[in-house]
Amino acid sequence: MAIVYEKLKNWKIPEVTQTLTQRDTILYALGLGFGANPVDEDELRFVYEKNLAAVPTMGVVLAAPAGWISNPETGVNYVKVVHGEQSLQLHRPLPATGTLVGKSRVKAIVDKGADKGAIVIQEREIFDDKGQKVATLESTTFARGDGGFGGGDDAPPPPPAVPDGKPDAVAEFATLPQAALIYRLSGDYNPLHGDPAVAKAAGFKQPILHGLCTYGVAGRAILKAICGYDPTKLTGVSARFSSPVYPGETIRTEMYRDGKRVLFRSRVVERDVVVLNNGVATLA
Repeated sequence: MAIVYEKLKNWKIPEVTQTLTQRDTILYALGLGFGANPVDEDELRFVYEKNLAAVPTMGVVLAAPAGWISNPETGVNYVKVVHGEQSLQLHRPLPATGTLVGKSRVKAIVDKGADKGAIVIQEREIFDDKGQKVATLESTTFARGDGGFGGGDDAPPPPPAVPDGKPDAVAEFATLPQAALIYRLSGDYNPLHGDPAVAKAAGFKQPILHGLCTYGVAGRAILKAICGYDPTKLTGVSARFSSPVYPGETIRTEMYRDGKRVLFRSRVVERDVVVLNNGVATLA
């Protein structure tokens, strides 16, 4: 079944209500490696209930609809989809606990042409129990097997390039060998990240880290190096996924200040491979 533009553009994605608990907030931070030094008080506030604060990038896992694009009626060949880009804009600091409502829609569908695939952009707005907007997210899915359906929306402008040269700040974090097994408990149970047989069938030597975990580790680096671990100073993070990470590898994030923005890329140190690119963080 091929993509039918009008049908997919108007697809009704279920609204999601989530009761966010301290356990959810702590578990997300542990999945990113926070608390590796259990006496580091800057990081302890994200993994211990005393004065608990939410990691800003946790917005990507909150009130999220599960697996709607895998429905055959969407016309998308789910086997060939990959997560291409992710953005998060916070309108107020994330709460550590509370009730949140996620409202999602298909914002755009771009036909790159036959044999070139399609891009599906999903927007999610998150509201608190008072109806105040907490965050706006965009998730870009590259549907590699679905180009050539005809019509569609204009392609979004390309993200800014990250400068070359010496970065203004650098932060490195070693991921845990069991990082994917912890991170999946925040809601993404794709067996690619936990089952060795599934990973090998997909062409990987072992289960890979979730792209959104890599994204969160980059957010952790910015939070440390630029924001002094103050979550209210980090108001947005966007990035393009460029290569997978294996749990246990070290992620080095290189940051370049640009006014109220920070341009960044992240690479795996052991293989010198860029795994996140075209990154932009916005500051309060």
